[in-house]
Amino acid sequence: MKYKFLLPTSLMGCGAVAIALGLLTSTLNAADDKPADAKAKDAGTPDMAEMMKKMEELAAPGPEHQKLASLAGEWETEAQCYMAGPDAPPTVTKGTCKGKMILGGRFLQEEFEGDMMGKKFHGIGLMGYDKFNKKYINTWIDDMGTGIFASEGTCDASGKVLTLNGKMDDPMTGEKGKEMRLVTRIISPDKHTFEMHDVALGEKSKVMEITYVRKSGTSAGSLTAK
Repeated sequence: MKYKFLLPTSLMGCGAVAIALGLLTSTLNAADDKPADAKAKDAGTPDMAEMMKKMEELAAPGPEHQKLASLAGEWETEAQCYMAGPDAPPTVTKGTCKGKMILGGRFLQEEFEGDMMGKKFHGIGLMGYDKFNKKYINTWIDDMGTGIFASEGTCDASGKVLTLNGKMDDPMTGEKGKEMRLVTRIISPDKHTFEMHDVALGEKSKVMEITYVRKSGTSAGSLTAK
């Protein structure tokens, strides 16, 4: 007579669990032995080298920054302000502007001096191109207020018309968040215009226009400027 020795079902189940745990442990140990970059790729995340390469590409100045560099230099300005309304004769004032590329050619810094409403006026602008968000960005401060005006926008297909939009507070009228449009038109390497529009005014929205003519003997900026 032959005897068959059968393990209880509960013991067989424990054995299967032990084997499964052993296989899981060996798998985890094998995963721990992988290099960090291999683990990152398995997890679907880029490794540090790829991240740094992408960062460097986005941080490097491009053709959009070269366009900004063309606006650098020393300029004679003539501003026409339509403060009394779009149908009234504008107030005309003279001024100067100095622009230079900073931070390795990544931003255009402009310093403007002139007259505004019978008083000396001093303003500083900073413009760049955000490669990550694919848009031009601009900030402006001056000695006629304590706020910062920020705007952003794009350039047209010709590469000669830059349009930015932003919201501005107007202490004179008490308005907050007034929608403004800024338009820069590049006429030649030595001449461009800047328009400020109060969007709420509709077709007659232009409240200021400044013509910039490059000073004789000066040249445009360079992306290598610090």
